[in-house]
Amino acid sequence: MALLENPFVANVPRPMSMEETLQALRVDLAGELEAIIEYEAHVMATTDQRVKKVLAHIADEERQHIGELQQLLCLLNPNEAEQTEKGKQAVQQQQQQNFQAPMQ
Repeated sequence: MALLENPFVANVPRPMSMEETLQALRVDLAGELEAIIEYEAHVMATTDQRVKKVLAHIADEERQHIGELQQLLCLLNPNEAEQTEKGKQAVQQQQQQNFQAPMQ
């Protein structure tokens, strides 16, 4: 949701600690996911193919932003990278088992 009434609402009055920076990046990730949901809802709601094409393209750009933010999180926080990799491996194992066995 746009915060048009106060363009300075997201300003931080001091340098952030590493923990605050990591949390801010997670909030940024959530914002990108919300943007994708909105764009895709608008794609589904319109019949104009031009609008669909442009909004789908913008949603894909947001997905790229998600990748950039995730990479930053992993670079700044080795535990983030480790846990993310564990999650990927868990799903890959499930996929190899055709998602039949329960996740550990």
